[in-house]
Amino acid sequence: MAGNSPSPRRHGSRTAFRGAAGLAALAVAGSLTAACQVSPIGGDPEPSGSGGSAVSGPAGPTSAGDKYVPGDGNGGYDVQHYGLKLNIDPGGDAQLKGTATITATATERLARFNLDLTGLEVSSIKVDNAPARQQRGGDELEITPAKALEKGAKFTTVIEYSGTPEPVSDPVLGTYGWIRTSDGVFVACQPSGAHTWFPSNDHPSDKATFTFEITVPEGLTAIANGEPETPPTGSGGGGAPVPPGSPPSAAPSGPPSSGPGGPGIEPIGHRAQTTSKWHVKAPMATYLATVNVGRFEVRTGRTQSGVQVISAVDPTVTVPTADLDAFHSLNTEITDEFAKLFGPYPFTSSGGLIDNANVGFALETQTRPVYGAFGAQPTIVAHELAHMWFGDSVSVTEWKDIWLNEGFATYGEWLWEEMSGGTSVQGQFDQRYESPGAQELWDNPPGDPGRKEMFGRSVYDRGGMTLVALRGRVGEDTFYEILKTWAKEKKHSNATTPQFIETANKVSGKKLDDFFDDWLYQEGRPSK
Repeated sequence: MAGNSPSPRRHGSRTAFRGAAGLAALAVAGSLTAACQVSPIGGDPEPSGSGGSAVSGPAGPTSAGDKYVPGDGNGGYDVQHYGLKLNIDPGGDAQLKGTATITATATERLARFNLDLTGLEVSSIKVDNAPARQQRGGDELEITPAKALEKGAKFTTVIEYSGTPEPVSDPVLGTYGWIRTSDGVFVACQPSGAHTWFPSNDHPSDKATFTFEITVPEGLTAIANGEPETPPTGSGGGGAPVPPGSPPSAAPSGPPSSGPGGPGIEPIGHRAQTTSKWHVKAPMATYLATVNVGRFEVRTGRTQSGVQVISAVDPTVTVPTADLDAFHSLNTEITDEFAKLFGPYPFTSSGGLIDNANVGFALETQTRPVYGAFGAQPTIVAHELAHMWFGDSVSVTEWKDIWLNEGFATYGEWLWEEMSGGTSVQGQFDQRYESPGAQELWDNPPGDPGRKEMFGRSVYDRGGMTLVALRGRVGEDTFYEILKTWAKEKKHSNATTPQFIETANKVSGKKLDDFFDDWLYQEGRPSK
């Protein structure tokens, strides 16, 4: 992620922007408390097997056990796929009506299991087509199916729900999630805001594929992760798609509409609707899922290597770094250039979206990073697209290893500045290493920074410096071979810092454990 304008950098990249260079619980099994409300869902008769024996039977853990996000995630099952059917009316009393179809495999015998869900009203739950019972408490939705699920069983849960999602407001991590804009919504959920708009196992350790079927009022456009069944043409004027292989400039660029559907006008309820479908073919962490609704100008095309690129901009964002043609060209170029250094692009589409959201961060939502109304500086775009390899394809197992996301993306940010004729990567390192104002880096090792510092400067800058120092230790060719090997061997999976150290040792033929210990875990300025 990238955070506060003008050079954001924040979660996910919650890259809390820091200037043009980007300065940027234990699992507990058991039922919920007796104070929680227990009931069959949607007026269905109480399912057989949902009495006392089922309620007191085995349950999966009610947390992923990640101390950085206590209570988030669950255990006892592994989600394979989320099918989300969403009707979004940004101007409605209830902005969201949804049906989530979740396909999972039980990793232990389960008489009940939990999903993460906040605030929204659940009207119906079925497990394998049989009505199930719910119990709500805090951010937990406990589900008791009609009969217990055996270990290894594949099962499908269908949940109908509705309401107006509220953004997460955390005193440490800030505000994120479902953000209302003047004409729609902007969704950026790092580290765990997904459960504010769909029921989920909301922790990056359980990745899954996704499909989105999104219905919005006519005149608005919905853009999500992955690839659409029909290329979006936009609703802000001049959004005709570019034929595959055509340069970005081939797309016409008409003026924004000034009529009833024009930019900046609040949506009108009770009118015709349009539906789009999007498919995410590679596993994705829940916090990287996004659905953005509004009036957008859109460009589509392909990189030289054939990767589809979809770029969108809200035409009411008028800062220089929100020019659609330049933004689309940048997305296309960076995707190709980074593939030469990091290995093949890990997904089947790329791009990005700039919305009129009043946020001070960008987020590397998978395949299509999202940026707030500050626009998208080239180094920030590089940061977010570097995450496609490091953070999105290769995801953390626990948030304590977030430097594997942000340090790598910061390196990509510095790399693009060098490639664009600016400060070299080594220059970025030297400036920070010698700076008398860099004590924050040396006081806070990035390898396990703690919840309060998980998006702190050390994770980004000292994390990036660790990679520059590694490059100096092993040589440039070996360094990039380490990155390519890491991206290839851990593609579409979860990983840890010890595993990266093992990869670096293997590829380089060196024993680098002490080097990484100094840079990632010890206080004080490491030696170069």
